[in-house]
Amino acid sequence: MRQQTVFPKLANLAVFILLEIASLYLITHNAPLQRTWVGRAGHAFMGAVWGRTQAIGSYFSLSRTNEELARENQELMDQLLYARERLQRQKVDSLYQESHPGFTLIPAEVVKMSRNKQHNYLILNRGYADGIQDKSGIITRHGVVGIVDAVSEHHSFVFSFQNSDVSISARLGEEGSHGLLVWDGITSNGAILKEVPLHYRYQPGDTVFTSGHSVIFPPDIPLGLVGDAHVVNGSTNEINVVLFQDFKTLRYVSVAHNNSFDEIEELTP
Repeated sequence: MRQQTVFPKLANLAVFILLEIASLYLITHNAPLQRTWVGRAGHAFMGAVWGRTQAIGSYFSLSRTNEELARENQELMDQLLYARERLQRQKVDSLYQESHPGFTLIPAEVVKMSRNKQHNYLILNRGYADGIQDKSGIITRHGVVGIVDAVSEHHSFVFSFQNSDVSISARLGEEGSHGLLVWDGITSNGAILKEVPLHYRYQPGDTVFTSGHSVIFPPDIPLGLVGDAHVVNGSTNEINVVLFQDFKTLRYVSVAHNNSFDEIEELTP
């Protein structure tokens, strides 16, 4: 009984569909206005289907697109870093080379640095393959950074100025007294100028320079500004100095090697 009920219904549905198709055919072929409406509806339907298909295709291609964008971004970043390095080298050359004759200057970048110890160090991305030699001074346009202690093919180990074993021969003002400049052991831009004679007059805010009494550092590099002072053992002053170089922001440096270093060392008793 059930099959006898279903078959008539299917037959009626098939007849209805055929009649609808026949009606659409007659309308589109005999009535221009209706043909236009049907055509527009068909185009809208096809456009919707095409748009959905494109959207699905775009979704599945997002992974590949993202990979390409990531690769392009990495290439742009590499180019930017290379350009920055070249610009830094040009800047260092223009700032130092003419003002420090007798010294060979090689730009480098700090790749590792310790700052929370009493014996801090730096590691640079230049070694003997780049012309770096031990006992070279590390400087920036803001002052003195340290001294090269050991060199490998592509890296250098540097005793930082923020090291209790490092001292620099320094001078107060353009023609003032000389003393030893050491890190204050506390701050990232603090130092102490020791062994300054009591009779020498100075003013807070005077500039401290490298003295030139060293084979490691070029002379007349501005190091910092004079602060307050106190007398030690009744014979000398110890003067607080605020350094121009803040080690918290240190990244690019110049390795300065005295071209006459070996000759001067041979003459030194």
